[in-house]
Amino acid sequence: MDYSQYEIYEFDNMSAFNMSTGYEERSYPMHWHSYGEIMLVGPGEINKYRVNQTTYDLIEGDFVLIWPMEMHEVIDADRMEALVIQFSNAFMNSLFDLQRIMHFYKNLHIICINSHPELVKELREIADKMKKIFFSDSPNRELQCCMLLMEFMLTLDDHRDEFVPELKELHGSIYSEDIMRRMVMVTDYIKNNLTADDLSQGTMANMAGISKDYFSRIFKNVTGMNYSKWLNTIRLEKATTLLINEKITLTEVAMLSGFQSIPSFNRVFHDEKGMAPGEYRSLFAGKEELKNR
Repeated sequence: MDYSQYEIYEFDNMSAFNMSTGYEERSYPMHWHSYGEIMLVGPGEINKYRVNQTTYDLIEGDFVLIWPMEMHEVIDADRMEALVIQFSNAFMNSLFDLQRIMHFYKNLHIICINSHPELVKELREIADKMKKIFFSDSPNRELQCCMLLMEFMLTLDDHRDEFVPELKELHGSIYSEDIMRRMVMVTDYIKNNLTADDLSQGTMANMAGISKDYFSRIFKNVTGMNYSKWLNTIRLEKATTLLINEKITLTEVAMLSGFQSIPSFNRVFHDEKGMAPGEYRSLFAGKEELKNR
């Protein structure tokens, strides 16, 4: 198997994990895909990456986090010894805790070895275990790597206070299993009913059987963002999935994702992605052209 072709890897319904290294070219153009990536930066004086609208100059040992549907580019970096871990969006959405972690850290893209040495050390040890297992002949290597991926995410979450000090007190809050089940029920309902007439926070709190204020506090703690921002994030995830299919018009994408108007869809999309939905769709088409060369 050629482990250097990581950017064109396609997850099917039976795959959740992939890993790659050993790519000779130092750059890869701006693109996006439905799966997420974790990059362990390789050696060399220049390691420049871009995620969404931000460019990062990194050093060996830093981590780059690219969540599903995010635009990213390898501008100039070592890709021969850098390690790339890829995980399917379906896998991350399979457990509420993984969803919670992914949404909480959605705006976190870099973990620097100089700023977070202990965390990076722990994450590096997990990544090294993944590499050893994935490149072995173990018949259960994907399952073992997925277990390590969950450990990676849990380790990151254990260091939450390093990234969001103001949530330190909330982080210590413990909710009952019943409350968490209600939150899962509500979030699953929203994801499956984005075109519903009423997805207001008050209505969802009533569905969960708790007060609006309590619902708001729990939601912020569990997802790392307020309700309206989370709802727009879920709508954008749906929209970016639909944009893959060029037979669906941009107006249909907006409506099927639950946006009430085209201007609202364009504004929210541009605020998050830094470009219009049509431009974003073109990037995916460009990636497909590269794959078919």
